[in-house]
Amino acid sequence: MTTIATASATSTAPAAQFFALWADMDTWPEWNTDTEWVRLDGPFVQGATGTLKPKGGPKVKFTVEKLTATDFVDVSTLWGARLTFDHHIVETSSGTEVSVAVRMSGPLSKVWTMVMGGGLRKSAQADLDALVRAAEAKVAAQR
Repeated sequence: MTTIATASATSTAPAAQFFALWADMDTWPEWNTDTEWVRLDGPFVQGATGTLKPKGGPKVKFTVEKLTATDFVDVSTLWGARLTFDHHIVETSSGTEVSVAVRMSGPLSKVWTMVMGGGLRKSAQADLDALVRAAEAKVAAQR
């Protein structure tokens, strides 16, 4: 498995707010600049499936591969490869630490990394920062 990009941030929003935003996939385009739309085929649970439409790209099927109190891992199926977004959250005394690692695996992973890698590297930190702003804004609106 090849790591394409990583990003991390610290937030004042609790972990639950991040999971709420991840579960509300209709809002993903608000903080994920590469995404046109996302549809989940059922509830946001481990094993759930869905489809997403990247801007400028074809529809892609994905699976929620892992969903715990600290992790959300989704895997998109590409022809000959798997694109994995591994989100991790830890609440600390200094705030909620959120990180994402974007990885590619499979026999055609090198080809897909050449096609998509630059854009994913460019957007990983910006998208995570936008997610943090969205989570903090939701918390502020609830007060």
